[in-house]
Amino acid sequence: MVNQFVSRSLDEIRFWSRIMKEHALFLSLGFNFNDTKLIQEAQQFIHVFERIEEQLSNFNSSSDPQQIAIFNSQVFQAATSIWAYKRKVLGLELRCEIRSNNFPLLLNHTSREAAYFAERLKELNEGKLEPTPARIIKENVFFLRLMADHSKFIGHLLDPSERKLVNQAKEFSHDFDQLLFQAVDLDSMRPQSETKPLLDQFLDENRVSVVALRDFKKTARELIEACRIKSNIHPLLADHVFREAERFLHIIDMFEVSLTKNN
Repeated sequence: MVNQFVSRSLDEIRFWSRIMKEHALFLSLGFNFNDTKLIQEAQQFIHVFERIEEQLSNFNSSSDPQQIAIFNSQVFQAATSIWAYKRKVLGLELRCEIRSNNFPLLLNHTSREAAYFAERLKELNEGKLEPTPARIIKENVFFLRLMADHSKFIGHLLDPSERKLVNQAKEFSHDFDQLLFQAVDLDSMRPQSETKPLLDQFLDENRVSVVALRDFKKTARELIEACRIKSNIHPLLADHVFREAERFLHIIDMFEVSLTKNN
């Protein structure tokens, strides 16, 4: 359990710190040139998470769990700080105090990811390593919503002339909205829904759709990098959303192993 705590903590920090750093970059690129204070704050967060990534090299799977717990707490503070920053910017957008190219849904989306990251670190430090059926459902709700959001962002950032890809993105958005509603319904049926056959079917259905979206993102990333489609999608953003789909598949795998082990 000790090694699992250490390896799980480092894995979460390695993945999500990079995501947080990239969020700060994307937000800074989306502001207007005169939003200098907000741009500077975003750039400060880039440096914060770069330092966290550098600190990761000091740890490995045999590191002292107490040192890892301290590191988790430090990173937790960084995650909650960037969450507060994103919520502040969202408020400015919704009150029309700033006008940028950062969609309010994007700001909400990225703040949810920061909150998730902070919560995961808190749970790890509390010794919550094994997923409960309730957590399996709730994490799927979280990730299904992310995948639905990604599909919407892709559809809006593609050039309108890319009709086939725009339509594909809309179809994925619809599919993941439906999966999300289904997951929310299942969550509201707890604890009756927390049976292995139901959860197995739930994860299998989600896996099929996430694999399809992951493959779509992979193709889009390759086309964007080769300058073969017209869009406002930064190549790093294309890779960013691809990695998050891969992460969801990794988590589904982990949940399925846990269900098999506990039954």
